[in-house]
Amino acid sequence: MTATASHNEVGQLDQLWRCRPRSRLLRGSIAALAGFAIYAWLCGEIEWRSFLTARRMDNLQRFLNFEIVPFPLREQGFEPGAFWDWMAALFFEHGFEAVLATLGIAVLSIVLAATIAGVLAPFAASNLATDRPFHADDKGSRPWLALRLASRTTMIVLRAIPEYVLAFLFLAILGPDTAWPAIAALALHNAGILGRLEAETIENLDPRPLRALHAIGASRTKIFVAGVFPQAMGRYLLYFFYRFETCVREASVLGILGIVSLGYWIEEARAKHYYDEMFFFVALGALIVIAADFLSAGARRYIRRG
Repeated sequence: MTATASHNEVGQLDQLWRCRPRSRLLRGSIAALAGFAIYAWLCGEIEWRSFLTARRMDNLQRFLNFEIVPFPLREQGFEPGAFWDWMAALFFEHGFEAVLATLGIAVLSIVLAATIAGVLAPFAASNLATDRPFHADDKGSRPWLALRLASRTTMIVLRAIPEYVLAFLFLAILGPDTAWPAIAALALHNAGILGRLEAETIENLDPRPLRALHAIGASRTKIFVAGVFPQAMGRYLLYFFYRFETCVREASVLGILGIVSLGYWIEEARAKHYYDEMFFFVALGALIVIAADFLSAGARRYIRRG
């Protein structure tokens, strides 16, 4: 009996495999991607053999064994006291101020981005920006279609322009003696990304409770506040903290504009070939991202419990 049941299950699995949906577009895309990858590897200007030359291996060995080793430890070997003194001196001389500046830019940028995205996303969602919200047969009148098109176009433009380009544009407008060029660039670019993600989140919500709210006379604003937002909160937080991590990284990189963030001191150390100090500031940025990830996980766990 057991052998017969197992044989039937195997037969059902084989039948399901043979009857699975097949997408020519997906298969064609995978084949094209593989073809481009092979072409770039074999026929492009990337010479893979030169990556493992003896000279490059010597450079790697020198970098790992000497250049990123803290300066006080290069001659005397590892000593905990000297190592902690070196880290403390760097942190309190430059690192603490740079971390605060990086966090300030990242936090203000992501809050502004989330605010802008929160305004744009409801008007870009095809199931909310209609005459009858969350009714599948309602595509909306021309004013709603125009509003959705305008919202989506705005978000496309915002995320299509790299934050580096925006930062240089705002640098010419606002001047180099302020952090606002970096903040404005990160806020606008991430607003376009968050807006798209939040609009798609709204479009993928369970429409039944939201349709019921509309049926009992709830306004569009009340549907969003009482129905959409509670359902989408977990996904919103996931996207928020993901883009916050990106803002931390980009705020560090945008230190090349002269803002005293981690990127400023990373560039300063690189220019002087102080790779041990550069690695220290890079590690500080990584710690901020790790802390943001733990905060994100804790916030989403709290929301799920609620």
